[in-house]
Amino acid sequence: MSVVRSCRWLMPALLAGCTMAEGTRPVATVASTPATTTTKAVPTPADRFGPLFEAVQMRRIFPDGKTFVDAVPRRPDADIIADFRKRPLDDAALKAFVLANFDVPGLLPVPESDHGPRLPIERHIAALWPHLTRDPVTPERGSSALAVKDRFVVPGGRFRELYYWDSYFTMLGLVADKRQDLVESMLDGFVDLVERYGHVPNGTRTYYLSRSQPPFLYLMMGLSQNRDPKVAARRLAALKREHAFFTSPERTVTLPDGAVLQHYWDARTSPRDESWREDVETANAAGRPARDTYRDLRAGAESGWDYSSRWLGDGRTLATIDTTDILPADLNSLLWGMERAIAEGAAKAGDTATARDFADRAAKRGAAIDRWLWSEAGGRYGDYDVKRALLRDGVTAATAYPLFVGLATGPRAARVADTIERRLLAPGGLRTTTVDTGQQWDKPNGWAPLQWIAIDGLDRSGNRALADKIARRFLATVEREYAASGKLVEKYDVEEVKPGGGGEYALQDGFGWTNGVTRALMVRAGR
Repeated sequence: MSVVRSCRWLMPALLAGCTMAEGTRPVATVASTPATTTTKAVPTPADRFGPLFEAVQMRRIFPDGKTFVDAVPRRPDADIIADFRKRPLDDAALKAFVLANFDVPGLLPVPESDHGPRLPIERHIAALWPHLTRDPVTPERGSSALAVKDRFVVPGGRFRELYYWDSYFTMLGLVADKRQDLVESMLDGFVDLVERYGHVPNGTRTYYLSRSQPPFLYLMMGLSQNRDPKVAARRLAALKREHAFFTSPERTVTLPDGAVLQHYWDARTSPRDESWREDVETANAAGRPARDTYRDLRAGAESGWDYSSRWLGDGRTLATIDTTDILPADLNSLLWGMERAIAEGAAKAGDTATARDFADRAAKRGAAIDRWLWSEAGGRYGDYDVKRALLRDGVTAATAYPLFVGLATGPRAARVADTIERRLLAPGGLRTTTVDTGQQWDKPNGWAPLQWIAIDGLDRSGNRALADKIARRFLATVEREYAASGKLVEKYDVEEVKPGGGGEYALQDGFGWTNGVTRALMVRAGR
C-alpha cells in the first residue's frame, strides 16, 4: 500500500504531442530577462561583510563554506568590519577574529545505534524525528536565518534549516509514522514562505532567497488531511503564486512550434555564499564571463542536482556548466502536475475560468514534454539543450518524472521502464546517471528521493515488478549501512552498496529524506 498521496490531483495528459527523432531541432527563443525579480532584496552574509566575508571563504578558514554564512555576529556588522580593516591578519589570526566576533555553528549531532544491539531501523527512525524537529524560528539579530512560523523537520548534519524539496520525502516518513501534525505544520510554513517571498526558497536562509528548488509544494498538499475550505483557498493562492514564479519570463523558452517550457534559474550572478571559494575557482577555469558561470552554478543548485553531468556542456567538467540553457524533464513534469493541481483546486472552488485556464496550460505542457523531451530512439525522457537545439545524450533518473506525475502512461511508460531496468538499475538501487564524473549527482551514487520517484512512477504506470526490484535493493543498501554504522546517510554508492561520495562537502548523517523514503518503502512492502 502506498503512503504517497491522500490526493494525487493528477490526470493523464489531455493532449499527446507528436514525436520527433532524437537529434538536431529548430532553435528556440529565450525570453529576455526583466529588470526586476520577484525576490525581495534581502542582504546575504556576502553583501553584509564584503572583504571580511571574502577573506574567510577564499582562505578556507573553515573547511565547509556553509559554516561562516550560518554564523551569528555578536556585534553590529559595521563595527566588526571596521576592526577587521585595521590590520592584516594571517589565517590563524583571522580565525581567532571570527571566533571572537561570531557565534559559529557546528554540525547537528545525530544519535546513533552504535553501542550494543541496534534498534530495529524503523524504531531508530522514529526516534530521529524529535531530534530533527525544530520549533518556529524567530531569527537572532544578524542571523542569516529566515523566520519560520511553524514546527518543521531539518535534514541533519550541516543542513540546519528547512529545505524545500527535501521536505516532501521527509513527509512521506512522517505520514508512515503517523506524525501528521508535523506534515501540516511544515505545509503551513511553506505556504507562509510563498506569501512572504513569492516562492519557497531553496532553504530558510537569506543566501537561498534568490532561488527555489524543484516545486513539490502541490504534492505536499496531497499529503494533507486538512479539509478546511479557507485553508484550501489559501493553499491554492500559494500554488498560483509559485506557478507565476517558475513561469516568469527569465525562466521561459518558447520553442519553434510555439510550445513553452521552463528551465532552472537564480536571480543573482555572484558566487553562492555557502560555496564561495568553490564557485570562484570554477568560474576562473570556465573561460567565459564569471557572472554567467555563477548563474549557471546557482541554477544547478536550484535543480537539487548540484552537481550532475546533466548540467555540464561537455558532460564531464564542472567549468562547462550551462544549466540555464537546458529545459529539464523533471522541472517541466512537476510544473505539469502543478498546473493540474491548480485546475482541480479551482474547479472545486467553483472558479471555472481558472480551472479551464490551467487545464489548458497542462495540456499544452504535456504535449511539449512529449514532443521536445522524449527520445524515441532511446526510449527515455531527457533534457533539451536550447543552444544546440537537441536532446542531450545520456539516461538519467529524471526520466522517471513523467511517470511519477502521471503524464507518461501505457506503451511509452513501458519503454521508460525498460530503459530504467537496462541502464539505471544497479546492485544497490537506482543509479542517478550512467556517467562517473566525481559529481555527487552522477554514478555511482543513488539518492533516496530519486528511488521513490522511480518506484512510485513505475507503480503508477503498471510496472510493479521493476518497482519492487528497485525498492528491495535500495532498502537492503540502507539497512546494510545501518547495521554497519548505525547511520542513515544522505546518499549511497549503489554500485558497491556503501555510503556515497563526491560533491562539495562531506557525507552527511541524519538524514531527513533517507529516513522518510526508507519508512515509506517499508510501509509499501507491508512492513
